Amino acid sequence: MLGLEQVFLRHQDPEPPYIKEEQEELWTNQGGEQLQGLDSSDTEDSDGDWTLSREPESGINLAQFPVKCGKTFERSTVLRAHMRVHTGEKPFSCSVCGKRFASKSNLTPHMKVHTGEKSFHCTVCGKKFAQKSHLITHMKVHTGEKCSVCGKTFDRRSEFMIHMRSHTGEKPFGCSVCGKRFASKSNLSTHMKIHTGEKSFVCSVCGKRFTHNSSLFNHVRIHTGVREFSCLECGKRFNRKSNLLAHMKCHTGEKLFDCSVCGKRFTHNSSLFNHVRIHTGVREFGCSECGKRFNRKSNLLAHMKCHTGEKWKSEKTSAVASKGTD
Repeated sequence: MLGLEQVFLRHQDPEPPYIKEEQEELWTNQGGEQLQGLDSSDTEDSDGDWTLSREPESGINLAQFPVKCGKTFERSTVLRAHMRVHTGEKPFSCSVCGKRFASKSNLTPHMKVHTGEKSFHCTVCGKKFAQKSHLITHMKVHTGEKCSVCGKTFDRRSEFMIHMRSHTGEKPFGCSVCGKRFASKSNLSTHMKIHTGEKSFVCSVCGKRFTHNSSLFNHVRIHTGVREFSCLECGKRFNRKSNLLAHMKCHTGEKLFDCSVCGKRFTHNSSLFNHVRIHTGVREFGCSECGKRFNRKSNLLAHMKCHTGEKWKSEKTSAVASKGTD
């Protein structure tokens, strides 16, 4: 195995003429490892939606960045791009959101997130993707694991195994705080944020913080006004699919949620949750004026109008009495 010093000595010899068609190929080191996304554009300036801090022309200071992986490369440009793995350098930044990348070839597919471009499509089902890697992953859906119960397909066996728990009811991961159990470790990790109060996703418009990225994504639609989900029955539009599905039950009359105490059925889980408080006697919403407590926030808000209405009537009565004495 050649050392990095030998690689630099090798590059004292002139490189062979550059062939344009090679730009789209995978670079391969002497160990046979394919290095995706490394081409000459990763070390050159050009116009586009990115900025680059150019490296010194003198190359890499090996004393400053000692490398222990021992990989060797045929081209110095590929070596420089590889060195960013060790240095953590990300000289290419997105002009829209500021996210940084180690190579231009990684920045280019990222830009499609902002443009919405999806140039890669599945030849089997026609689904379109912004990145080729996403298409490759998707193709495994057609050839990978298939659930014998519901017919759903998966490109990864790990995802298939997690899905099967939805049929078996298995929940091997338990919360150490409240004991609630989950089918996957990722769901448990998300749940733990409820106890820690961590909200790492921030809205760039209003600054509101969220525990989940999906919640932030749905929230942003409030600012954009996008309501892409519409009811086929009445035409009402919603910014979330879950809201549309809940709304559809108004037309179907479907009531899937039933009370285990009295058997009463509800269209929404939230309605069942509020109903259960009747049996438990929990009244967590207290009036700041008189101390009266309620089992629903909506009931508290309705009650508060009694205080604001009494004050308004008192002021009106005083005004009328004052006018009568004039």
